[in-house]
Amino acid sequence: MRPELLSPAGSPEALRAAVQNGAGAVYLGWGAFNARRGAKNFSDQEFADALVYCHERGVRVFLTLNTLVTDRELPSALETARKAARLGVDSVLVQDWGLFDLLRRALPDLPLHASTQMSLFTSGGAREIAADGCERVVIARECSAEDTRTICENCPVEVEVFAHGALCMCYSGQCEMSALIGGRSGNRGRCAQPCRLPYGVNGPAKNTYPLSLKDSCLADRLGEMADMGVACVKLEGRMKRPEYVAVITRIYARLLEEGRGPTDAERAELERAFSRSGFTDGYWRGRHGAAMFGTRPENAPDPKDLFDEARRAYEKDNLRTVPVDLSCSVTAGAPCALTASDRDGHTVTVTGPVPEAARTRALDGLELEARLRKTGGTAYRCDNVVTLVDEGLSLPASAVNALRRDALTALTAARTAPPKRRELPAPLLPDIDCSAETPQFTLSVARLDQLSPALLNMARPARIYVPLEEVSRLETLPGEGPEWCAVLPRVWRERDEPALRSQLERARALGFTGVLIGNLGHLPLVRGMDFRLYGDYGLNVFNSRSLAYLKEKGLESACVSFELRFAQIRDLKKVLPAEAIVYGRLPLMITENCLVQNETGCRLDRQGACVPKDGPCCRPTVLKDRTGAAFPLLPAYGHRTEIQNSKPLYLADRPDYQRLGLSLARLRFTTETAEECVRIAQNYLDGAPAAGDFTRGLYERGVE
Repeated sequence: MRPELLSPAGSPEALRAAVQNGAGAVYLGWGAFNARRGAKNFSDQEFADALVYCHERGVRVFLTLNTLVTDRELPSALETARKAARLGVDSVLVQDWGLFDLLRRALPDLPLHASTQMSLFTSGGAREIAADGCERVVIARECSAEDTRTICENCPVEVEVFAHGALCMCYSGQCEMSALIGGRSGNRGRCAQPCRLPYGVNGPAKNTYPLSLKDSCLADRLGEMADMGVACVKLEGRMKRPEYVAVITRIYARLLEEGRGPTDAERAELERAFSRSGFTDGYWRGRHGAAMFGTRPENAPDPKDLFDEARRAYEKDNLRTVPVDLSCSVTAGAPCALTASDRDGHTVTVTGPVPEAARTRALDGLELEARLRKTGGTAYRCDNVVTLVDEGLSLPASAVNALRRDALTALTAARTAPPKRRELPAPLLPDIDCSAETPQFTLSVARLDQLSPALLNMARPARIYVPLEEVSRLETLPGEGPEWCAVLPRVWRERDEPALRSQLERARALGFTGVLIGNLGHLPLVRGMDFRLYGDYGLNVFNSRSLAYLKEKGLESACVSFELRFAQIRDLKKVLPAEAIVYGRLPLMITENCLVQNETGCRLDRQGACVPKDGPCCRPTVLKDRTGAAFPLLPAYGHRTEIQNSKPLYLADRPDYQRLGLSLARLRFTTETAEECVRIAQNYLDGAPAAGDFTRGLYERGVE
């Protein structure tokens, strides 16, 4: 089956460009809760008009509500979805767990799609959200053909793939760089695109762009996608010009319809429309490296001739028409009648005046057919016309025209009628309060050598979080008292899961009783292994309903987003014990590309790990920006990279965090030595003021 083509509509004009050039569906923003708040988006009337325009032409409309939402915003987000459902929107894309849970309960007939912001890249994660009522999963852009095929084979709902357009350096939904550096949250639709700026690896930022990926182009891979069962091919570009949307939609629609790859001329048009030093299909092929990266001059001119031609074509509004069949009867003594039918099962009948006896020339079937076929200026074209005309009758041309207009108007009403959907009251949150008077400390480490006896004896943490990869180095647990928890990799692949389960079994045998869950796909990985499950920051907990959703999934606590302000954390209804990071370098990005390998090269073993163990990836490495700020690069599971903030979060001298109802306060150790870990923990016990360069994070200033 041919995949649906989903095009971006950042404005009403871009929507028309997409529809006229062959999109099967469009996605757009309406209201304040979408991941491209910088696009023009749609007013209330424009949104209602867009639904009629698209549905009249057989194009589906998906609303993007794919941002994190606060408790105060949830009622407004629900109301936006209610209005959209009443108007007949075809689906809503969601990132936030709390909003997802609210929509599936309050609007049970409204189709929901899992945004790529949910960071789903395994079939386990896709099945998990599908079991909760999601009808489609938009998988991570970093998924290879092999990954995609596996998900398609094992996921019971539709799978959507980004096929063309900008690539984020970080896994979508996991980027905090724009938020922490500039106060503009990518998770809230305000990304400032810091990845497009120059940086230096272990050196000054000159004219190098190690975070700026080329745009993706999978025009050659559409046949593969169709064969593996991809339901939808998505084009990125809600911030782009309508002419760009027209060009790429036209080419991809043609390729899908004709079942072929692009010609050299089509490739050239795609590149002229927009590219960054060309295109890449590296992720699809499962390949990484410096060749995937590229830039585009800030003031690069648009291809005027290509865009002018595209605009002239779609502005005529006649590239996309709907085939209809007409059947008209003109009989003596009865009102004339016209029936219109489309290919989607809609049939309407309208009537007009009773024909009169002809005084001069009588109406015949051929003349009537010719008049009925004049559908110019509408969304319809006549395929078949059947006429039944009694002899000797007359019917004015104006009456035939009115009959045709009435029939097509009635057909449009049938095609655009919103489906009936249930609207239920917003469910109440569980009547549970897991607030604590003061939080207990937890410790997370990047390396086992940070866990000294002095640290364990002094801090007496409630829990210790250890990366699962580090657990294999343990023979016995180095301390008694705290609960030992394994931290699952933030990013992995399905092929890694047997090894991860084996490592989890070893951790259980050592005495680990908890697992830190940072992705929905972790849940099927650990079920049945007798671990207590705790939520990590990668889940982006932003509201009380997210806590309730995770409680329903079996979690016993959850770390809240560090994009929340203190007051917002305080006001969360803690139906689940809540944790917050109160010290440490906060993670800015997790990247599929290893930045160190791209810069200096390194050799990998068969498992994809850097060799030797003290190879380039394992040595202290920093990313420097134009101001000289140095962001440490830490190796992540699967030969990926996690970029840390240049300054550590420090709150020891700010007792505010102790009065928020938190159950747990995490000290997150990344680049610190064992001695520094001890000193910092003592500072938190003493409430000591900070020394050196530090940040208060976003807890006081918040984000846009």
